[in-house]
Amino acid sequence: MRYKVIVFLFLFFMIACGGKEQPLLDTVAYENEINTWHEKRVAELKGVNGWLNVVGLFWLKEGINTFGSDGTNAIVFPKGKIAGQAGFFLVQNGVVTVQTLPEANIRCKGERVERQIIFHPDSAKAEVLETGPLQWFIIKRDNLLGVRLRDLESEALKKFTSIERYPVDASWRLKATLEMPSEKKVLSVANVLGQRVEQVSPGTLVFTWKGKTYRLDALEGNEDEFFMIMGDQTNGIETYGSGRYMYVKKPGPDGKIILDFNKAYNPPCAFTAHATCLLPPEQNRLPFEIIAGEKNYGDHH
Repeated sequence: MRYKVIVFLFLFFMIACGGKEQPLLDTVAYENEINTWHEKRVAELKGVNGWLNVVGLFWLKEGINTFGSDGTNAIVFPKGKIAGQAGFFLVQNGVVTVQTLPEANIRCKGERVERQIIFHPDSAKAEVLETGPLQWFIIKRDNLLGVRLRDLESEALKKFTSIERYPVDASWRLKATLEMPSEKKVLSVANVLGQRVEQVSPGTLVFTWKGKTYRLDALEGNEDEFFMIMGDQTNGIETYGSGRYMYVKKPGPDGKIILDFNKAYNPPCAFTAHATCLLPPEQNRLPFEIIAGEKNYGDHH
């Protein structure tokens, strides 16, 4: 009988020890998962619709706004990449029409553009114009209309190598609960232009770090994820001064949600001076250091 007890305890000990090895395998798999996520993030950043090729943002005035590479234009594009006099943007009551000159060879969806409405308040998406390596379209920020310019041969794109990160650390993968508002919750979120933008918040993520409870208001993201804008005590030292962004998977049927700070990433303003980034709401500025995710990049503020 005593022999059987000893054998049982030995087997139990071996199983327990075997169980302790499993987290190591999970940690390796988890690190690979984060690295794969980051590789995808970098590929998007370097892609046609990424932020490394954004080289200009020009706010339009009501009426005629001439553009081209010549310095006499109201909007000056990079020299050598577009005609000196390329045409003009006409702004009338929130509608933007472009009029181009033949020598500029400006196209939209492969077709030569002469005169065309490229932005209307009722349109779902602005038209993209292009010539050579340049692409541009209209953005709207509150009552402002602007031309966002991309250069697919930008210096920032050519010089980019990588984004420095903290080592992947599974301890920053935290369990959280979603606290739903009793009625529709709208946050007034500031952007770098000094504007206030109303954003719907689907709820608050409540989590524990080192024995204390903290809260982060989520914003609507996409079908499967919430969008987070947050600050912490590394901002302005090792990470971007105005905070970082993160997407969080929405809770499943079990109600569980994972807050993974290893996926905290720099906002577009870290890569270009021509972005209009949202800033963390005051309640989303955490009073401790998040030593996880991306570190600062470049010298943009």
